[in-house]
Amino acid sequence: MKSIVHTNFDFQGLTAKYEGKVRDVYTIDDKYIVMVATDRISAFDVILPKGIPYKGQVLNQIASSFLDKTTDIVRNWKIASPDPMVTVGYKCQGLPVEMIVRGYLTGSSWRTYKSGAREICGVKIPDGMREHQKFEHPIITPTTKAEIGTHDEDISKENIIKKGIVSADLYAKMEDYAYKLFARGSEIAAERGLILVDTKYEFGIRDGELYLIDEIHTPDSSRYFYAEGYEERFAKGEPQKQLSKEFVREWLMANNFSGKAGQTVPAMTDEVVASISDRYIELYEHLTGLKFQRTPYDDGIYDRIEGNIKNMLARLR
Repeated sequence: MKSIVHTNFDFQGLTAKYEGKVRDVYTIDDKYIVMVATDRISAFDVILPKGIPYKGQVLNQIASSFLDKTTDIVRNWKIASPDPMVTVGYKCQGLPVEMIVRGYLTGSSWRTYKSGAREICGVKIPDGMREHQKFEHPIITPTTKAEIGTHDEDISKENIIKKGIVSADLYAKMEDYAYKLFARGSEIAAERGLILVDTKYEFGIRDGELYLIDEIHTPDSSRYFYAEGYEERFAKGEPQKQLSKEFVREWLMANNFSGKAGQTVPAMTDEVVASISDRYIELYEHLTGLKFQRTPYDDGIYDRIEGNIKNMLARLR
């Protein structure tokens, strides 16, 4: 199965290029960002050996849609999405904190809780909770943005402010926006029969103002449960039916890989790759209510992407 796992474009005014775990980010004139969502997939901070067809298109189109639907809450970096796999926006000075909002005790928070911890990132968690249980109110468990090649680290709000990573006033704004964005995402998910379980937001500064940056409410940055059957499965202690990247992590762990030294990524067969691709497309269609339009993976795909970006940049100049 074909996928886009690497790009190498050369744009007029190119001042920097950065390859993240998923996105190739081009900086233009130190003013604009071209973000290409590739089909790379990562888990446990490891980029897996095969790309997932259409994953980049799914991520970019979901993020682009949610950026448009939240501009009344907070400014964001997006200018336009000139290609199904691309968003062009303003360059912002990223803040080294990820705001992770959790509505349910699930995933890594459950694993931490199950180990005996009753406090996550300075947030106290009551005794007696069960896996996939809804918190009385959503909580924020921030992490510090890692340097390249290292893991993000959990940190409390108090230590973020104490260490001067961001000021108390700025953190308060980020916190307020994060809760409001989570509420909006939850409303939209509920309309589509889904539950927004947890997600992350990143912020940056442009011209002295706080901006929402990067992706938002995608299956890479968020976890969704199906609302139908949630209560019944929870009452029985059964796994929740979910649309997120957690199923990839669970598949890896079932095959003895959790990112630890000495472990080997299991073989990704065509069947595994196809099933992951199908899950991403399924989430897109559930979340947007739209039929996913597969763009051709032919010999001209790189020319298409590059041409759409160049046309967009020409309009900005």
